[in-house]
Amino acid sequence: MASPMISRLALRARRSHTLPSQWVRRASMKPLPPRSSRASGLAKLAFVAASGAAAAWAYTHVSDDKKDEPPRSKNPEIVFEAPRKDPASKGEDRDQVKRSWERPGVYVWGSNAGKVVAPDSNEAVVKTPRRLPYFDGQILRDLKLDRDFGAAITETGDLVQWGVGYSKTTNTPAVTLQGKDLVKLALSRDRIIALSSSGSVFSIPVSRADQESGDKPIITSWVPFWSQHSPLSYRSLVPQNLGWGEKVVDITGGLDHCLLLTSKGRVFSAASSTVDFPSKGQLGIPGLTWQTRPEGPYYQPHEVKALRGSPIKAIAAGDFHSLALDSDGNMFSFGDNSSGQLGFDLEPGSPYIAKPLRLPVNKLYSGTNLLPKVTSIAAGGMNSYFTVDATKTQATTSDGELMPTQDVGKIVADTWACGEGIKGSLGNGKWWHYSKGPTKVKALSNLYEYNEAIKSLSPIRLAYVSVGSTHACAIMDNVTNLLASKQTSKYDSNSGADTLWWGFNEYYQLGTGKRSNANTPVYIRPLDSSDVGTSNKKEVERERLQLAPRTTIRLGEGGIGRKASVEQRVECGRHVTAVYSAT
Repeated sequence: MASPMISRLALRARRSHTLPSQWVRRASMKPLPPRSSRASGLAKLAFVAASGAAAAWAYTHVSDDKKDEPPRSKNPEIVFEAPRKDPASKGEDRDQVKRSWERPGVYVWGSNAGKVVAPDSNEAVVKTPRRLPYFDGQILRDLKLDRDFGAAITETGDLVQWGVGYSKTTNTPAVTLQGKDLVKLALSRDRIIALSSSGSVFSIPVSRADQESGDKPIITSWVPFWSQHSPLSYRSLVPQNLGWGEKVVDITGGLDHCLLLTSKGRVFSAASSTVDFPSKGQLGIPGLTWQTRPEGPYYQPHEVKALRGSPIKAIAAGDFHSLALDSDGNMFSFGDNSSGQLGFDLEPGSPYIAKPLRLPVNKLYSGTNLLPKVTSIAAGGMNSYFTVDATKTQATTSDGELMPTQDVGKIVADTWACGEGIKGSLGNGKWWHYSKGPTKVKALSNLYEYNEAIKSLSPIRLAYVSVGSTHACAIMDNVTNLLASKQTSKYDSNSGADTLWWGFNEYYQLGTGKRSNANTPVYIRPLDSSDVGTSNKKEVERERLQLAPRTTIRLGEGGIGRKASVEQRVECGRHVTAVYSAT
């Protein structure tokens, strides 16, 4: 079972107690002078006193080291707070993975200004995780949240929408686009970008009124000479000149733009909003503006030709900037850099970078004998995040000779952040207005744990980072345990992936139950915990939120329901947060 991060960090250096200098015995080869009987008696008294003092010192220090151990007995004790469960037993908070299988669904919290978190409530904010009843028992393909609207893809590939951005008169989620076998979503200011399993990309209005009044495309059928208009308005985003067998496999988006990634590693960008045409370089095409756009629909995709020659494997987007990661571990950024979110220092008078530039990550490891490679990227709002695997190489002396090969090949897994930090979203413990370059998130870097499978220490990497407009969550790729059952020890329990949260918390979107921002990653309580908001840090670390990793399981109480492959995922949106059961 995965141990808390504090325990993992303890692998680096453990506290040791050193005896005071007056109790250290020293050896000498010189003969001692003879002692009188009186001196001998005084020496005995001094020895007894010293022994007593040493025993008292040892008692207090050994007791301190054992304060965190679970109690050995269940005898009642006088306490001045509500009694807690035995931390060494199978408590309610420690069986959260099992509960996620028995009761799949969606938990949401944060701002309720747009009736996204609690559609049937007039609460301004929801401080702690709350189930969204419409999705009880469901597992979703994807979920995206904005303050004013939410969008989800059901297990069968249909689009579900809710919130005042969708309809001010309906407080129940409704199925909208159907029959397209959707697999992934991205949000803009006023439209939803949806990707189908076949590679088709659709742009759907958020507003139900716009869906009903807008142009409705003609839907063809396999039946000859038979077609009909779609029941709702939407557009198709079709990249031009795709190769044989090439299709769109991923999408992401900001407030006014979206990125499309193809199976051949090419990137296309397009305008995704009807409010503003992208004007901050986020399309990655220098010179492209509303005035210079080519003929055809303004929302047509354009290839980002500057990325040709670098097969791209991942894309990410913030409000007004874009990121791309190639198969060699190189990261490219373009768009708005007014807060340093592209990873480059600010240029006065030139806050935008329209041409994709490679971020020189190797400079971050200058003089360390570590060879870095970017492994993942994430973005949201005015921030960017990326993870690095840095491999220890053999160093050379000033004369060019190879030094000893100790630790050669060892991997250090680090997390870096760029952009705005005044609300804590850099996660580096600072309240910076902006970053002048990437800053390391130390709480998510250089972590290790013992891996039973390989009988050695392994770096703890991030599975992914979910980024909202002003807050973020890191989902750790730590060792998990799904083997607990009635046949195993009563102290055994299923354990999932750790989650750590940081950033803006004005609307309680971090899930701590408090309103204070966090500039370093923190744990939060499990979803169904009744103790959300506790100030006891050790309790939160011990009984913290863990996500159920992907596994094939029978759903429902007692595992007697249908069989499905399921995991829990985090979605950070604009002032709102969700944890949902995903297929």
